[in-house]
Amino acid sequence: MEIEVKIRALMMDPNSGTPIIILKDVQSDTMLPIWVGAYEANAIALEIEKISPPRPMTHDLLRNLIRQIGAEVERVVVTNLQDNTFFAEIEMRNSEGDRMVLDSRPSDAIALALRTDCPIYVNVEVIKASQHSMPIEEGEESEVTGNEEEWPDVIGEAGDLPM
Repeated sequence: MEIEVKIRALMMDPNSGTPIIILKDVQSDTMLPIWVGAYEANAIALEIEKISPPRPMTHDLLRNLIRQIGAEVERVVVTNLQDNTFFAEIEMRNSEGDRMVLDSRPSDAIALALRTDCPIYVNVEVIKASQHSMPIEEGEESEVTGNEEEWPDVIGEAGDLPM
């Protein structure tokens, strides 16, 4: 089973200095943190802020290529979590209606989803696996939830970021 999510926050991990994307279930307060690379975080941040670089970035190029060949991105799905590595797929249809699926890193899939205005989904098992793999401090709950002090927004206003 998959749940639809929105980007809730893009922030820096205070311990490692690594960017984190916080995905929030659109139907509940469940959140999923995904650590990403600096380049991908920058690509996501630029699109969230609607800043157009002078030349197309890699994700813009991919979007343009998909459109040029007559295909459409229908959705992206974070499909798996293995050994602390997230996996995703980009689901598309070509002009003849044939379904195509591309393996992707979640950060690249999310950057493309923002550029193509398609929904983002997460497999429920990924959320469960993430909750079990995260170290829990004494007194903390095991579920990642919408605690504003725990997950402050770095980009955007309080609430879900626009997509």
